[in-house]
Amino acid sequence: MRRFLGIVLGLVLLPFVAAALYLGVLFVNGSRADFPPEARPEAARRPVARVDTPRILFGDLHVHTVYSADAHLQSVKIRERVSPDPPADACDFARFCSQLDFWSINDHAESLTPDLWRRTVEAVRQCNASAGDPANPDLVSFLGWEWSHRAGSPEEHWGHKNVVLLETDEGRIPARPIAAARGPSWVYVGMGVIAPIVRSNLGEWASFHRYARELIALDECPDGVPVRDLPLDCRESAVDPATLFAKLADWGLPALVIPHGLSWGTTNPAGADLVWQIDQHDPRWQRLLEVYSGHGNSEIYRELARPTRGADGTWSCPEESEGFEPCCARAAALARERCADPGSAACDARVAEARRRASRPGGRAFSPLRAVAGTTPSDWGECDQLRDAFLPAFNYRPRQSAQYGFALASDARGQKSDSRFRLGLIGASDNHRSRPGTGYREFARQIMTDGVGYPLPPGLRDERGASFYYTGGLTAVHAGARDRHSIFEALRERHVYATSGDRILLWFDLLHPDGTRRPMGSEVTLDAPPVFEVRAVGAWEQRPGCPGFVAEALSAERVASLCRGECYHPSDVRKRIRRIEVVRIRPQADPGEPIRELIEDPWRSLPCPDSRDGCVLRFEDPDFATLGRDTVYYVRAIQEPSPAVNGDPLRCERDAEGRCVRARPCGDGPDGLPDDCLAPVEERAWSSPIFADFEEPS
Repeated sequence: MRRFLGIVLGLVLLPFVAAALYLGVLFVNGSRADFPPEARPEAARRPVARVDTPRILFGDLHVHTVYSADAHLQSVKIRERVSPDPPADACDFARFCSQLDFWSINDHAESLTPDLWRRTVEAVRQCNASAGDPANPDLVSFLGWEWSHRAGSPEEHWGHKNVVLLETDEGRIPARPIAAARGPSWVYVGMGVIAPIVRSNLGEWASFHRYARELIALDECPDGVPVRDLPLDCRESAVDPATLFAKLADWGLPALVIPHGLSWGTTNPAGADLVWQIDQHDPRWQRLLEVYSGHGNSEIYRELARPTRGADGTWSCPEESEGFEPCCARAAALARERCADPGSAACDARVAEARRRASRPGGRAFSPLRAVAGTTPSDWGECDQLRDAFLPAFNYRPRQSAQYGFALASDARGQKSDSRFRLGLIGASDNHRSRPGTGYREFARQIMTDGVGYPLPPGLRDERGASFYYTGGLTAVHAGARDRHSIFEALRERHVYATSGDRILLWFDLLHPDGTRRPMGSEVTLDAPPVFEVRAVGAWEQRPGCPGFVAEALSAERVASLCRGECYHPSDVRKRIRRIEVVRIRPQADPGEPIRELIEDPWRSLPCPDSRDGCVLRFEDPDFATLGRDTVYYVRAIQEPSPAVNGDPLRCERDAEGRCVRARPCGDGPDGLPDDCLAPVEERAWSSPIFADFEEPS
């Protein structure tokens, strides 16, 4: 027995001993992280017309490069994956492949050393320098970073936020990015240490660890010191949003802070709820919300039956309701199927244990395979997933959704809050391969989405989760000109909307009684029924290949490697808009009001004529004055169906009742498929809301 226990203990400790020895060798022999010198973007400009009147511009305000630790980790090549590229490639991709009007770099502040921050700043400046006339550039590049906070309990979890800066000149930007936590991400460091034990490509892991070592060696900035007096080469951090906002105010420079990923089960703990964040909201900085990205849709609020924890600390599993199947209920069914005698007491005990294990949340995203031995990702159907929603985020957290936030007006103490989430809606890619605006085409799933994931052994990958990665969304701004100040001002004023990737044109205005138009993002006070006008035009259908100017600017090899041979290449034919959906939300008047009853989705569904010229519709709310309460309105423009990567994430085989009996995940593991997993979806655009506050007539 002692010998057996010794062998088991040795096997458990061996990876950690080997990891420690390996890391020690790197500390002794490593020099610098293997980041190549930053290349300059191509000097050629994209042809653009001067804009003398307001128009719609498209961009991506959430882009990661190899300077992010998670992107760097994904760059370790296994099975011929394509490595993430440096910022200069992001510039060229935005200019020539996706042909955006603007973009922002947002690498994780937690993994940016002072050297990498200096490289980031220089890369963005070079991209702007190659854009031509600053008053009419072909591409506006914004500087920024991601503040990435995560905690195990909902009460202490603040989520992820992108910081986007207006300026790029010396003296007009912070000296360093502001991270969400003190110290580097030990998750990435630990993965980088242990993984070489089970993989053979040690050279690339050594590169990652030289990078990790620089993060570990970085000194923390002292607390209580004004930001301009801090040393240049230290890691600055903010423990919560209020501290982040205070530091930005200390810098006194124009910036936007954009929450994102709120409903992702991969980065938010079970039970995550915006009620814990409303008192930390500051509308001077937080003006926008990323409602859609390549990680899915965070718009919809649904009351999902999740496991609950009792006063004694035990977890209980709910039954399936409203088409939502909890994984703990699925675990019980799968466990019973595997019993030799399903009616025996022994089987009942196995079922109860499977239900218990699957009820208890674990890690970033519960992996149900651990609850019932011998199961595959296909066995778990669509448990814990939001059904009948447009490209939802994985393991959805509904109390972090945009709709929930718009309805919320009470704090965690159950009292009326002094703040409300009056946020404009934007889309983005959250791409980790230096490719802004990947949604211009639905192709190359393993390159244009983040579904490939980390280079982990098959047993550690989550093929189901990988099926919920999509090509990216876009931010559209109603700007007065192409220059950076006009774009930034449109963002700040919330004259923006989100798309799922297609460049749908959308206008949403309130026709004010004073004869003016108030555009999306406006706050108005009314005592009479509001009247609205919405106009939507479908995106251009795409030609194959790339426009001629791309071939003139880039070599054939560069087009193939960077753009994968396909660019944004519009034809002269537009897709059809099928309908306009109107969502009406009444924020809580009293803290105890149930959120579900305040959200009407859709409140109206207005069909559009069968035309490629789009549609123009008007509607009003006759209940506004009668009910006498503040109301939030926004619209969705729904386009005709077209194929999309992971358009049907789990590709279920359903029984007669519509229940998913078996899934076919589109992951990158042994059960995944190498194709693009295309399925038809209705691409769409979400307007920013119009916030109509009721005022009693005088």
